[in-house]
Amino acid sequence: MNILALDTSSEYCSVALWLDGEVHALERLAGQRHTEMVLPMVDELLARAGLELSQLSGIAYGAGPGSFTGLRIACGLAQGLALGAGLRVLGVSTLEALAQACAAQRVMACLDARIGEIYHAAYERDAARGREMGAWRVVSPPRLCRPEEAPEVPDGGWWGCGSGFDAYREALEKRYGARVARVLSGLRPRAGEIAVLAAPRFAAGQGGDAAEAVPLYLRDKVALREEER
Repeated sequence: MNILALDTSSEYCSVALWLDGEVHALERLAGQRHTEMVLPMVDELLARAGLELSQLSGIAYGAGPGSFTGLRIACGLAQGLALGAGLRVLGVSTLEALAQACAAQRVMACLDARIGEIYHAAYERDAARGREMGAWRVVSPPRLCRPEEAPEVPDGGWWGCGSGFDAYREALEKRYGARVARVLSGLRPRAGEIAVLAAPRFAAGQGGDAAEAVPLYLRDKVALREEER
């Protein structure tokens, strides 16, 4: 099974291929240049693998939350590529992709949502299925909140990660106390983890028509004024 994965939810642009269990990925700092960078990166990765789009089993994308413009770019590109090649598409939570990047059983993934808020979710790994399968149980679903109002989680060995912890570490550690055993700095959603999470879901028959692909914003107000950015 061959899967293409895309993520443009942060200032980085990343693409990945899942090739029968092996992940090949590219990641580059894009700033505001995702639109001009992502398709050449897809072409480069496919060329390296000697594959055409028609040889893929599906396309996965970072559905969000994250940069509103970035989410639209990934979703739109997944739709366009899938429509042209007759492929299924699958959106994967960027917060779950963050969790997948951690070598831990319990992960609180937080992204900086700006204006004093975070995107938050908590996951517990399904140890019976193993890390490579990307199997997670949702303990607390994705939501938008202030760091000091982050949702309760059970006691015991949580790791924190993501730009939300980078920006609001003191407030989150005060909120959770000893329940946070470790914080990993500098992690961001990446297409490689999205590919790993998407593979068993495509294998199970999940994924839908390209027209059904939508971003996960969480915030009702999509457009921020310049002073809010």
